[in-house]
Amino acid sequence: MSPILMFSFVFGYFALLLTVAWYTSRNSNNESFFIGNRSSNWMLVAFGMIGTSLSGVTFVSVPGGVGSSNFFYFQVVLGYLLGYIVIAFVLLPLYYRMNLTSIYTYLEKRFGVNAHKAGAFFFILSRTVGATARLYLVISVLQIFIFNKLGIPFEATALVILLLILLYTFEGGVKTIIYTDTLQTAGMLLGLIICIIVITRAIGTDFSGAFSLMMDKGYTQIFNWDVKAGSFALKHILGGMFIAIAMTGLDQEMMQKNISVKTLKGSQKNMMTFTFVLMIVNFLFLILGGVLYLYAAEKGIQVAPDDLFPTIALSETFAGSIGIIFIIALISALFPSVDGAITSLTSSFSIDILNIHQKEGTEKEKKRLRLKVHFTFAVVFFIMVLIFKWINDKLIIDFILKFAGVTYGPLLGLFAFGILTKRSLNDKLIWLVVIISPLLSLALDMLSNPAWYEAKLHTSLGLQNLSEKIFSGYIIGNELILINGIITFTGLWLISAKRQQTVHVVHT
Repeated sequence: MSPILMFSFVFGYFALLLTVAWYTSRNSNNESFFIGNRSSNWMLVAFGMIGTSLSGVTFVSVPGGVGSSNFFYFQVVLGYLLGYIVIAFVLLPLYYRMNLTSIYTYLEKRFGVNAHKAGAFFFILSRTVGATARLYLVISVLQIFIFNKLGIPFEATALVILLLILLYTFEGGVKTIIYTDTLQTAGMLLGLIICIIVITRAIGTDFSGAFSLMMDKGYTQIFNWDVKAGSFALKHILGGMFIAIAMTGLDQEMMQKNISVKTLKGSQKNMMTFTFVLMIVNFLFLILGGVLYLYAAEKGIQVAPDDLFPTIALSETFAGSIGIIFIIALISALFPSVDGAITSLTSSFSIDILNIHQKEGTEKEKKRLRLKVHFTFAVVFFIMVLIFKWINDKLIIDFILKFAGVTYGPLLGLFAFGILTKRSLNDKLIWLVVIISPLLSLALDMLSNPAWYEAKLHTSLGLQNLSEKIFSGYIIGNELILINGIITFTGLWLISAKRQQTVHVVHT
Protein backbone atom coordinates (compact mmCIF):
# COMPACT_ATOMS: atom_id res chain seq x y z
CA MET A 1 0.00 0.00 0.00
CA SER A 2 1.26 3.46 -0.86
CA PRO A 3 2.67 5.38 2.14
CA ILE A 4 0.80 8.45 0.88
CA LEU A 5 -2.49 6.55 1.10
CA MET A 6 -1.67 5.35 4.62
CA PHE A 7 -0.72 8.90 5.58
CA SER A 8 -4.07 10.15 4.30
CA PHE A 9 -5.88 7.69 6.57
CA VAL A 10 -3.82 8.87 9.54
CA PHE A 11 -4.58 12.50 8.69
CA GLY A 12 -8.30 11.74 8.39
CA TYR A 13 -8.24 10.01 11.77
CA PHE A 14 -6.73 13.10 13.37
CA ALA A 15 -9.32 15.31 11.70
CA LEU A 16 -12.04 13.20 13.32
CA LEU A 17 -10.39 13.56 16.75
CA LEU A 18 -10.13 17.32 16.36
CA THR A 19 -13.82 17.51 15.44
CA VAL A 20 -14.77 15.59 18.59
CA ALA A 21 -12.46 17.83 20.65
CA TRP A 22 -14.04 20.99 19.25
CA TYR A 23 -17.53 19.75 20.06
CA THR A 24 -16.75 18.60 23.61
CA SER A 25 -14.57 21.56 24.65
CA ARG A 26 -17.16 24.27 24.11
CA ASN A 27 -17.67 26.42 27.22
CA SER A 28 -14.90 24.53 29.00
CA ASN A 29 -13.26 25.74 32.21
CA ASN A 30 -10.71 24.47 34.74
CA GLU A 31 -13.30 22.26 36.42
CA SER A 32 -14.20 20.52 33.16
CA PHE A 33 -10.50 20.16 32.30
CA PHE A 34 -9.55 18.57 35.63
CA ILE A 35 -12.56 16.34 36.41
CA GLY A 36 -15.11 16.86 33.62
CA ASN A 37 -17.47 18.76 35.96
CA ARG A 38 -18.11 15.38 37.66
CA SER A 39 -20.73 14.59 35.04
CA SER A 40 -19.08 11.86 32.96
CA ASN A 41 -21.06 8.82 31.83
CA TRP A 42 -19.64 5.78 33.63
CA MET A 43 -20.11 3.50 30.58
CA LEU A 44 -18.07 5.83 28.35
CA VAL A 45 -15.36 6.11 31.01
CA ALA A 46 -15.16 2.32 31.39
CA PHE A 47 -14.88 1.71 27.65
CA GLY A 48 -12.40 4.52 27.08
CA MET A 49 -10.15 3.35 29.91
CA ILE A 50 -9.48 0.14 27.97
CA GLY A 51 -7.43 2.07 25.44
CA THR A 52 -5.63 4.03 28.16
CA SER A 53 -4.65 0.84 30.00
CA LEU A 54 -3.39 -1.01 26.94
CA SER A 55 -1.47 1.60 24.90
CA GLY A 56 0.59 1.04 21.76
CA VAL A 57 3.15 -0.94 23.75
CA THR A 58 0.58 -3.63 24.53
CA PHE A 59 -0.48 -3.65 20.90
CA VAL A 60 2.95 -4.77 19.66
CA SER A 61 4.50 -6.27 22.79
CA VAL A 62 1.90 -8.70 24.16
CA PRO A 63 1.42 -10.59 20.86
CA GLY A 64 5.19 -10.59 20.32
CA GLY A 65 5.82 -12.14 23.73
CA VAL A 66 3.75 -15.28 23.04
CA GLY A 67 6.62 -16.95 21.17
CA SER A 68 8.87 -17.07 24.24
CA SER A 69 6.43 -16.74 27.15
CA ASN A 70 3.29 -18.51 25.88
CA PHE A 71 0.16 -17.08 27.58
CA PHE A 72 1.98 -16.43 30.88
CA TYR A 73 1.07 -12.75 30.63
CA PHE A 74 -2.52 -13.69 31.45
CA GLN A 75 -1.33 -14.49 34.99
CA VAL A 76 -0.62 -10.76 35.34
CA VAL A 77 -4.11 -10.01 34.01
CA LEU A 78 -5.62 -12.26 36.70
CA GLY A 79 -3.68 -10.19 39.21
CA TYR A 80 -5.19 -7.05 37.69
CA LEU A 81 -8.64 -8.43 38.56
CA LEU A 82 -7.74 -8.58 42.26
CA GLY A 83 -6.17 -5.13 42.15
CA TYR A 84 -9.18 -3.53 40.49
CA ILE A 85 -11.47 -4.98 43.16
CA VAL A 86 -9.34 -3.23 45.80
CA ILE A 87 -9.54 0.02 43.81
CA ALA A 88 -13.32 -0.17 43.42
CA PHE A 89 -14.15 -0.94 47.04
CA VAL A 90 -11.28 0.60 49.04
CA LEU A 91 -9.74 3.53 47.13
CA LEU A 92 -12.71 4.95 45.22
CA PRO A 93 -14.89 5.30 48.38
CA LEU A 94 -11.98 7.20 49.97
CA TYR A 95 -11.59 9.57 47.01
CA TYR A 96 -15.32 10.30 46.81
CA ARG A 97 -15.68 10.77 50.55
CA MET A 98 -12.94 13.42 50.48
CA ASN A 99 -14.29 14.96 47.23
CA LEU A 100 -10.79 15.03 45.71
CA THR A 101 -9.71 16.63 42.45
CA SER A 102 -6.13 15.36 42.79
CA ILE A 103 -5.87 12.02 44.62
CA TYR A 104 -2.52 13.09 46.15
CA THR A 105 -4.36 15.69 48.23
CA TYR A 106 -5.23 12.71 50.45
CA LEU A 107 -1.57 12.40 51.43
CA GLU A 108 -1.49 16.00 52.67
CA LYS A 109 -4.72 15.51 54.60
CA ARG A 110 -3.27 12.38 56.19
CA PHE A 111 0.42 13.25 56.68
CA GLY A 112 1.31 16.77 55.58
CA VAL A 113 2.72 18.84 52.74
CA ASN A 114 5.86 16.77 52.06
CA ALA A 115 3.84 13.57 51.63
CA HIS A 116 1.57 15.37 49.17
CA LYS A 117 4.50 16.73 47.15
CA ALA A 118 6.33 13.38 47.21
CA GLY A 119 3.28 11.51 45.91
CA ALA A 120 2.76 14.02 43.10
CA PHE A 121 6.47 13.99 42.25
CA PHE A 122 6.65 10.22 41.79
CA PHE A 123 3.50 10.22 39.69
CA ILE A 124 4.82 13.03 37.47
CA LEU A 125 8.20 11.32 37.09
CA SER A 126 6.81 7.88 36.32
CA ARG A 127 4.01 9.01 33.99
CA THR A 128 6.30 11.35 32.04
CA VAL A 129 8.95 8.70 31.38
CA GLY A 130 6.46 5.86 30.80
CA ALA A 131 4.19 7.80 28.44
CA THR A 132 7.07 9.17 26.37
CA ALA A 133 8.63 5.71 26.08
CA ARG A 134 5.33 4.37 24.73
CA LEU A 135 5.04 7.34 22.40
CA TYR A 136 8.56 6.75 21.08
CA LEU A 137 7.85 3.08 20.38
CA VAL A 138 4.75 3.76 18.26
CA ILE A 139 6.25 6.75 16.45
CA SER A 140 9.18 4.49 15.52
CA VAL A 141 6.79 2.00 13.89
CA LEU A 142 4.97 4.76 11.99
CA GLN A 143 8.31 6.24 10.98
CA ILE A 144 9.63 2.98 9.52
CA PHE A 145 6.53 2.07 7.54
CA ILE A 146 5.19 5.49 6.50
CA PHE A 147 7.19 8.62 7.16
CA ASN A 148 10.68 7.41 6.18
CA LYS A 149 9.26 6.51 2.77
CA LEU A 150 7.89 10.05 2.48
CA GLY A 151 11.22 11.59 3.41
CA ILE A 152 9.86 13.05 6.68
CA PRO A 153 12.41 12.98 9.54
CA PHE A 154 11.64 11.40 12.91
CA GLU A 155 11.83 14.75 14.72
CA ALA A 156 9.17 16.28 12.46
CA THR A 157 6.88 13.27 12.93
CA ALA A 158 7.16 13.48 16.72
CA LEU A 159 6.60 17.24 16.72
CA VAL A 160 3.49 17.14 14.52
CA ILE A 161 1.92 14.26 16.48
CA LEU A 162 2.45 16.07 19.78
CA LEU A 163 1.06 19.30 18.35
CA LEU A 164 -2.08 17.47 17.21
CA ILE A 165 -2.49 15.87 20.64
CA LEU A 166 -2.00 19.30 22.20
CA LEU A 167 -4.69 20.77 19.95
CA TYR A 168 -7.43 18.35 20.94
CA THR A 169 -6.63 18.31 24.68
CA PHE A 170 -5.76 21.98 25.19
CA GLU A 171 -9.24 23.18 26.10
CA GLY A 172 -11.46 20.26 27.04
CA GLY A 173 -9.09 18.12 29.12
CA VAL A 174 -10.83 15.17 30.77
CA LYS A 175 -14.20 16.14 29.30
CA THR A 176 -12.76 15.78 25.78
CA ILE A 177 -10.55 12.77 26.50
CA ILE A 178 -13.42 10.61 27.74
CA TYR A 179 -15.02 10.89 24.29
CA THR A 180 -11.81 10.63 22.23
CA ASP A 181 -10.69 7.62 24.30
CA THR A 182 -14.02 5.91 23.58
CA LEU A 183 -13.56 6.51 19.85
CA GLN A 184 -9.95 5.33 19.93
CA THR A 185 -10.71 2.22 22.00
CA ALA A 186 -13.38 1.25 19.47
CA GLY A 187 -10.86 1.64 16.65
CA MET A 188 -8.27 -0.43 18.48
CA LEU A 189 -10.63 -3.30 19.34
CA LEU A 190 -12.14 -3.41 15.86
CA GLY A 191 -8.67 -3.57 14.38
CA LEU A 192 -7.64 -6.33 16.80
CA ILE A 193 -10.62 -8.54 15.92
CA ILE A 194 -10.26 -8.01 12.16
CA CYS A 195 -6.55 -8.82 12.28
CA ILE A 196 -7.21 -12.10 14.12
CA ILE A 197 -9.85 -13.12 11.58
CA VAL A 198 -7.77 -12.23 8.48
CA ILE A 199 -4.53 -13.88 9.65
CA THR A 200 -6.40 -16.98 10.84
CA ARG A 201 -7.89 -17.37 7.37
CA ALA A 202 -4.44 -16.82 5.84
CA ILE A 203 -3.14 -19.96 7.54
CA GLY A 204 -6.06 -21.91 6.10
CA THR A 205 -8.11 -22.61 9.19
CA ASP A 206 -10.81 -21.19 11.43
CA PHE A 207 -10.61 -19.96 15.03
CA SER A 208 -11.01 -23.39 16.66
CA GLY A 209 -8.44 -24.89 14.29
CA ALA A 210 -5.98 -22.10 15.02
CA PHE A 211 -6.48 -22.54 18.76
CA SER A 212 -5.79 -26.29 18.43
CA LEU A 213 -2.56 -25.53 16.56
CA MET A 214 -1.56 -23.07 19.31
CA MET A 215 -2.20 -25.74 21.94
CA ASP A 216 0.00 -28.19 20.03
CA LYS A 217 2.80 -25.60 20.03
CA GLY A 218 2.34 -24.99 23.77
CA TYR A 219 1.46 -21.33 23.25
CA THR A 220 -1.78 -21.53 25.27
CA GLN A 221 -0.07 -22.49 28.53
CA ILE A 222 -1.19 -19.87 31.06
CA PHE A 223 0.39 -20.90 34.37
CA ASN A 224 4.11 -21.30 35.06
CA TRP A 225 4.83 -23.23 38.26
CA ASP A 226 8.63 -22.82 38.21
CA VAL A 227 9.23 -20.98 41.50
CA LYS A 228 12.55 -19.46 40.38
CA ALA A 229 11.24 -18.17 37.04
CA GLY A 230 10.41 -14.50 36.56
CA SER A 231 7.01 -15.63 35.24
CA PHE A 232 6.16 -17.91 38.20
CA ALA A 233 2.36 -17.85 38.62
CA LEU A 234 2.20 -16.49 42.16
CA LYS A 235 4.76 -13.76 41.37
CA HIS A 236 2.88 -12.72 38.24
CA ILE A 237 -0.52 -12.68 39.98
CA LEU A 238 0.70 -10.76 43.03
CA GLY A 239 2.77 -8.46 40.83
CA GLY A 240 -0.23 -7.83 38.58
CA MET A 241 -2.42 -7.08 41.59
CA PHE A 242 -0.12 -4.43 43.00
CA ILE A 243 0.73 -3.03 39.57
CA ALA A 244 -3.02 -2.49 39.07
CA ILE A 245 -3.44 -0.86 42.48
CA ALA A 246 -0.44 1.44 41.99
CA MET A 247 -0.62 2.21 38.27
CA THR A 248 -4.42 2.62 38.21
CA GLY A 249 -5.70 3.27 41.71
CA LEU A 250 -2.80 5.53 42.75
CA ASP A 251 -2.40 7.13 39.32
CA GLN A 252 -3.90 10.57 38.76
CA GLU A 253 -4.46 9.92 35.04
CA MET A 254 -6.63 6.86 35.60
CA MET A 255 -8.40 8.11 38.72
CA GLN A 256 -9.02 11.54 37.18
CA LYS A 257 -11.43 9.83 34.78
CA ASN A 258 -13.04 7.69 37.46
CA ILE A 259 -13.76 10.55 39.84
CA SER A 260 -15.25 12.54 36.96
CA VAL A 261 -18.25 10.18 37.21
CA LYS A 262 -21.06 11.81 39.23
CA THR A 263 -21.55 9.13 41.91
CA LEU A 264 -19.41 6.56 43.71
CA LYS A 265 -21.77 3.77 42.64
CA GLY A 266 -21.41 4.77 39.00
CA SER A 267 -17.63 4.92 39.35
CA GLN A 268 -17.55 1.44 40.89
CA LYS A 269 -19.69 0.07 38.07
CA ASN A 270 -17.26 1.71 35.66
CA MET A 271 -14.27 0.02 37.32
CA MET A 272 -15.72 -3.49 37.40
CA THR A 273 -17.07 -3.27 33.83
CA PHE A 274 -13.68 -2.02 32.68
CA THR A 275 -12.02 -4.95 34.49
CA PHE A 276 -14.21 -7.57 32.82
CA VAL A 277 -13.72 -6.15 29.32
CA LEU A 278 -9.97 -5.68 29.86
CA MET A 279 -9.51 -9.37 30.69
CA ILE A 280 -11.25 -10.38 27.46
CA VAL A 281 -9.24 -7.91 25.39
CA ASN A 282 -5.91 -9.04 26.83
CA PHE A 283 -6.79 -12.65 26.06
CA LEU A 284 -7.58 -11.63 22.47
CA PHE A 285 -4.14 -10.01 22.21
CA LEU A 286 -2.59 -13.31 23.29
CA ILE A 287 -4.70 -15.16 20.71
CA LEU A 288 -3.46 -12.72 18.09
CA GLY A 289 0.12 -13.45 19.17
CA GLY A 290 -0.40 -17.18 18.74
CA VAL A 291 -1.94 -16.70 15.28
CA LEU A 292 0.94 -14.42 14.25
CA TYR A 293 3.54 -17.00 15.29
CA LEU A 294 1.69 -19.76 13.44
CA TYR A 295 1.69 -17.62 10.29
CA ALA A 296 5.36 -16.65 10.77
CA ALA A 297 6.37 -20.32 11.12
CA GLU A 298 4.46 -21.23 7.96
CA LYS A 299 6.07 -18.41 5.94
CA GLY A 300 9.55 -18.65 7.47
CA ILE A 301 9.41 -15.13 8.95
CA GLN A 302 12.01 -14.47 11.64
CA VAL A 303 12.01 -11.02 13.26
CA ALA A 304 12.30 -9.53 16.74
CA PRO A 305 9.16 -10.13 18.88
CA ASP A 306 8.09 -6.47 18.89
CA ASP A 307 8.47 -6.30 15.09
CA LEU A 308 6.36 -9.38 14.39
CA PHE A 309 2.90 -7.76 14.23
CA PRO A 310 3.87 -4.70 12.14
CA THR A 311 6.07 -6.81 9.81
CA ILE A 312 3.23 -9.22 8.98
CA ALA A 313 0.42 -6.65 8.92
CA LEU A 314 2.30 -4.28 6.62
CA SER A 315 3.80 -6.94 4.35
CA GLU A 316 2.81 -7.05 0.68
CA THR A 317 0.40 -9.89 1.44
CA PHE A 318 -1.70 -7.89 3.91
CA ALA A 319 -0.91 -4.23 3.19
CA GLY A 320 -4.04 -3.87 1.09
CA SER A 321 -6.31 -5.50 3.70
CA ILE A 322 -5.23 -5.23 7.33
CA GLY A 323 -2.27 -2.91 6.78
CA ILE A 324 -4.27 0.26 7.14
CA ILE A 325 -6.37 -1.32 9.91
CA PHE A 326 -3.15 -2.04 11.81
CA ILE A 327 -1.99 1.57 11.46
CA ILE A 328 -5.33 3.00 12.62
CA ALA A 329 -5.55 0.47 15.47
CA LEU A 330 -1.96 1.23 16.50
CA ILE A 331 -2.50 4.98 16.76
CA SER A 332 -5.86 4.28 18.42
CA ALA A 333 -3.93 2.34 21.05
CA LEU A 334 -1.26 5.03 21.33
CA PHE A 335 -3.19 8.24 21.84
CA PRO A 336 -5.41 7.30 24.82
CA SER A 337 -2.20 6.73 26.83
CA VAL A 338 -0.51 9.94 25.64
CA ASP A 339 -3.37 12.46 25.61
CA GLY A 340 -4.50 11.30 29.04
CA ALA A 341 -0.94 11.46 30.35
CA ILE A 342 -0.42 15.07 29.27
CA THR A 343 -3.80 16.06 30.70
CA SER A 344 -3.29 14.31 34.04
CA LEU A 345 0.26 15.67 34.37
CA THR A 346 -1.11 19.15 33.77
CA SER A 347 -3.74 18.57 36.44
CA SER A 348 -1.31 17.14 38.99
CA PHE A 349 1.34 19.81 38.46
CA SER A 350 -1.22 22.62 38.55
CA ILE A 351 -3.01 21.36 41.68
CA ASP A 352 -0.30 19.53 43.63
CA ILE A 353 2.80 21.59 42.83
CA LEU A 354 1.49 25.06 41.89
CA ASN A 355 -1.54 24.92 44.23
CA ILE A 356 -3.68 26.53 41.53
CA HIS A 357 -6.87 26.26 43.60
CA GLN A 358 -5.29 28.30 46.40
CA LYS A 359 -3.87 31.05 44.19
CA GLU A 360 -5.51 34.42 44.10
CA GLY A 361 -6.80 35.60 40.76
CA THR A 362 -9.65 35.24 38.35
CA GLU A 363 -10.74 32.03 36.65
CA LYS A 364 -9.30 33.41 33.42
CA GLU A 365 -5.87 33.94 35.01
CA LYS A 366 -5.87 30.43 36.46
CA LYS A 367 -6.85 29.01 33.08
CA ARG A 368 -3.97 30.87 31.45
CA LEU A 369 -1.56 29.30 33.97
CA ARG A 370 -3.00 25.84 33.35
CA LEU A 371 -2.59 26.26 29.58
CA LYS A 372 1.08 27.22 30.07
CA VAL A 373 1.64 24.06 32.12
CA HIS A 374 -0.12 21.97 29.46
CA PHE A 375 2.07 23.38 26.69
CA THR A 376 5.22 22.88 28.80
CA PHE A 377 4.49 19.20 29.26
CA ALA A 378 4.05 18.81 25.50
CA VAL A 379 7.55 20.29 25.09
CA VAL A 380 8.91 17.92 27.76
CA PHE A 381 7.31 14.97 25.94
CA PHE A 382 9.00 16.02 22.70
CA ILE A 383 12.41 16.24 24.38
CA MET A 384 11.95 12.86 26.06
CA VAL A 385 10.99 11.18 22.78
CA LEU A 386 14.20 12.51 21.22
CA ILE A 387 16.18 11.16 24.18
CA PHE A 388 14.66 7.70 23.69
CA LYS A 389 15.55 7.88 20.00
CA TRP A 390 19.12 8.76 20.92
CA ILE A 391 19.30 5.86 23.40
CA ASN A 392 17.59 3.52 20.90
CA ASP A 393 17.06 0.87 23.57
CA LYS A 394 15.66 -2.39 22.20
CA LEU A 395 14.59 -3.35 25.74
CA ILE A 396 12.31 -0.33 26.07
CA ILE A 397 9.26 -2.38 27.10
CA ASP A 398 11.15 -4.11 29.89
CA PHE A 399 12.47 -0.69 30.89
CA ILE A 400 8.92 0.72 31.19
CA LEU A 401 7.86 -2.05 33.58
CA LYS A 402 11.09 -1.80 35.57
CA PHE A 403 10.83 1.97 35.88
CA ALA A 404 7.19 1.72 36.97
CA GLY A 405 8.17 -0.79 39.67
CA VAL A 406 10.78 1.62 41.00
CA THR A 407 8.72 4.84 40.88
CA TYR A 408 5.24 3.61 41.87
CA GLY A 409 6.56 1.69 44.90
CA PRO A 410 6.76 4.82 47.11
CA LEU A 411 3.17 5.70 46.17
CA LEU A 412 2.06 2.20 47.12
CA GLY A 413 3.86 2.46 50.47
CA LEU A 414 2.53 5.94 51.28
CA PHE A 415 -1.11 5.15 50.53
CA ALA A 416 -0.93 1.74 52.25
CA PHE A 417 0.55 3.32 55.39
CA GLY A 418 -2.14 5.98 55.40
CA ILE A 419 -5.01 3.53 54.96
CA LEU A 420 -3.77 0.59 57.06
CA THR A 421 -2.35 2.46 60.09
CA LYS A 422 -3.43 5.29 62.36
CA ARG A 423 0.10 6.58 62.91
CA SER A 424 1.45 10.02 62.00
CA LEU A 425 4.74 10.69 60.22
CA ASN A 426 7.69 13.00 60.76
CA ASP A 427 6.93 15.09 57.70
CA LYS A 428 10.53 16.31 57.38
CA LEU A 429 11.88 12.75 56.93
CA ILE A 430 9.36 11.55 54.30
CA TRP A 431 11.57 12.54 51.35
CA LEU A 432 14.46 10.56 52.81
CA VAL A 433 12.34 7.39 52.96
CA VAL A 434 10.78 7.71 49.50
CA ILE A 435 14.18 8.27 47.89
CA ILE A 436 16.08 5.51 49.73
CA SER A 437 13.34 2.88 49.19
CA PRO A 438 13.46 2.86 45.35
CA LEU A 439 17.27 2.80 45.45
CA LEU A 440 17.26 -0.25 47.74
CA SER A 441 14.67 -1.95 45.53
CA LEU A 442 16.75 -1.25 42.45
CA ALA A 443 19.85 -2.67 44.16
CA LEU A 444 17.98 -5.90 44.98
CA ASP A 445 16.77 -6.12 41.40
CA MET A 446 20.34 -5.68 40.12
CA LEU A 447 21.48 -8.59 42.27
CA SER A 448 18.68 -10.93 41.20
CA ASN A 449 18.83 -10.03 37.48
CA PRO A 450 22.47 -10.22 36.35
CA ALA A 451 21.44 -10.50 32.68
CA TRP A 452 19.86 -7.06 32.89
CA TYR A 453 23.21 -5.40 33.46
CA GLU A 454 26.62 -5.49 31.84
CA ALA A 455 28.38 -8.79 32.47
CA LYS A 456 31.72 -7.01 32.93
CA LEU A 457 30.26 -4.92 35.75
CA HIS A 458 29.10 -8.01 37.60
CA THR A 459 32.41 -9.75 37.01
CA SER A 460 34.52 -6.80 38.15
CA LEU A 461 32.48 -6.20 41.30
CA GLY A 462 31.83 -9.84 42.07
CA LEU A 463 28.08 -9.33 41.85
CA GLN A 464 27.50 -12.52 39.87
CA ASN A 465 28.69 -14.73 42.74
CA LEU A 466 26.94 -12.55 45.30
CA SER A 467 23.71 -12.86 43.35
CA GLU A 468 23.91 -16.65 43.38
CA LYS A 469 24.65 -16.75 47.10
CA ILE A 470 21.77 -14.46 48.05
CA PHE A 471 19.05 -15.42 45.58
CA SER A 472 20.06 -18.96 44.49
CA GLY A 473 18.70 -18.37 41.00
CA TYR A 474 15.53 -16.53 42.09
CA ILE A 475 14.72 -13.66 39.69
CA ILE A 476 12.69 -10.64 40.75
CA GLY A 477 9.91 -9.95 38.26
CA ASN A 478 6.70 -7.95 38.47
CA GLU A 479 6.78 -8.21 42.26
CA LEU A 480 9.45 -5.47 42.29
CA ILE A 481 6.70 -2.90 42.91
CA LEU A 482 5.48 -4.88 45.94
CA ILE A 483 9.02 -5.19 47.35
CA ASN A 484 9.48 -1.45 46.86
CA GLY A 485 6.17 -0.73 48.57
CA ILE A 486 7.07 -2.93 51.55
CA ILE A 487 10.45 -1.22 51.96
CA THR A 488 8.73 2.18 51.80
CA PHE A 489 6.09 1.06 54.33
CA THR A 490 8.83 -0.17 56.69
CA GLY A 491 10.77 3.09 56.36
CA LEU A 492 7.63 5.10 57.07
CA TRP A 493 6.98 3.04 60.18
CA LEU A 494 10.46 3.90 61.45
CA ILE A 495 9.75 7.64 61.18
CA SER A 496 6.21 7.38 62.58
CA ALA A 497 4.61 7.88 65.95
CA LYS A 498 1.17 7.35 67.45
CA ARG A 499 -1.21 9.66 65.64
CA GLN A 500 -1.98 12.97 67.28
CA GLN A 501 -5.21 14.84 66.70
CA THR A 502 -3.86 17.37 64.21
CA VAL A 503 -5.72 18.54 61.16
CA HIS A 504 -3.98 19.63 57.94
CA VAL A 505 -6.00 22.25 56.12
CA VAL A 506 -6.03 21.52 52.40
CA HIS A 507 -8.00 22.64 49.40
CA THR A 508 -9.28 19.91 47.07
